[in-house]
Amino acid sequence: MDPAFLITAFVTLFVIIDPIGMTPLFVALTQGMTAHRRRAIAFRACITSVLILTLFAAFGEAVLGFVGISMPAFRIAGGILLFLTALDMLFERRTKRRQTRVEEEEEDDSDDPSIFPLAIPLIAGPGSIASVILLTGQQPGLAGLAWVVGVMVVVIALVLILFLAAGLLERALGRTGIIVVTRLLGMLLAALAVQFVLDGLRGFGIAA
Repeated sequence: MDPAFLITAFVTLFVIIDPIGMTPLFVALTQGMTAHRRRAIAFRACITSVLILTLFAAFGEAVLGFVGISMPAFRIAGGILLFLTALDMLFERRTKRRQTRVEEEEEDDSDDPSIFPLAIPLIAGPGSIASVILLTGQQPGLAGLAWVVGVMVVVIALVLILFLAAGLLERALGRTGIIVVTRLLGMLLAALAVQFVLDGLRGFGIAA
């Protein structure tokens, strides 16, 4: 396996899932809960996300083919979606939307936020689903699928670790630190999104 592809896959999924930016939201959603319950919610959310993203990585391209969407077209659409996400990260709109979801969930007074909104749509959202389909499409076959799923599991394992250490991380970085990290990740994601669009155009023979 090409190390460059593994690095690209890791950076793409790390940036789009954004474990560091997710941590304060996890703290807000589990405020007032016991440490044991927080751990259970963290594990449940991460396991659910892995299952959802694995399903899309394995069968996403087949579903696209069934409805008549080519991989180059999906790469362009996915690249545009990721670029819009990057803009949201750079201008803090993504964080505000996530906080709104958190507030809505708190208003619902639900006992378990692990499936919604943590697993869906905060971890396994449109961006991460598009990313695993795009990455699997770049490396067809079981080997490529295994590598993409492996990288995805590593990224979600980092999410789990940060969830379990959420309080410590939030105190260490502070609000300003989280904003700086989010904006840096947004710049990286913007560049990766442009690359996806260029790859899609190349698939149509438009770009060299």
